Amino acid sequence: MSLLAGVQDVLFPARCLACETLLGRYRLPLLCSDCVSRLVPLVSPLCLCCGMPFEAGEDHLCGNCLAGKSPFDLIRSAFSYQEPLVTLIHQVKFGRRLTGLATLGVLARNSSACSSFSRPDLILPVPLHCRRLRQRGFNQSLLLARSCFPGWKDRIAAAGLRRIRDTIPQTDLTGKERRKNLKGAFCLNVSGGVAGKSILLVDDVFTTGSTVVECSRILQKAGAARVEVFTLARAL
Repeated sequence: MSLLAGVQDVLFPARCLACETLLGRYRLPLLCSDCVSRLVPLVSPLCLCCGMPFEAGEDHLCGNCLAGKSPFDLIRSAFSYQEPLVTLIHQVKFGRRLTGLATLGVLARNSSACSSFSRPDLILPVPLHCRRLRQRGFNQSLLLARSCFPGWKDRIAAAGLRRIRDTIPQTDLTGKERRKNLKGAFCLNVSGGVAGKSILLVDDVFTTGSTVVECSRILQKAGAARVEVFTLARAL
């Protein structure tokens, strides 16, 4: 440890982002061992397509994907959407504590989810409507894309998808209501289009899948050769 780092640890002691326990020194991820142990990585067995976890067995297609109803080729999520990850995501998304992005990025890059993807032609963050973007000041999906895939920053098209309809918040809607709410909410905004290209969509949380399904349909309709999806967390 350098002298400067030692002085920093004394004057500005690092704390766990989730529970604020004092950490011995500053290191990423900024989580104590107890909070790290509570993270639930999503690993095999999973659906080979949508990434839905199974209780036992080997990786295989779930019934929905077996029926060919999915407009995407692959979805992978790094963790189950539960504490302490809920707190970390909310700190960034609603508390504007963007320092947590470095921790989320490290957690994602160390997960098996990130290693599931081959280098895409384009990375498209799921967009916010301009009104919500002005209110929040940033698109968390764009910031996550940069944090989780730093080696592919040149592939990120920040405004490649546009949210053209200001939908109502999805939180309290059923799956059917979410799908209806998002119908026609997005449009493609990529110079040169996506025909024949491999696309990686990035979002923060996979809940019912309505958002990524709608975005994937637009990309599929525009001729994308492959559509893959990464989310930091998945609600189970």
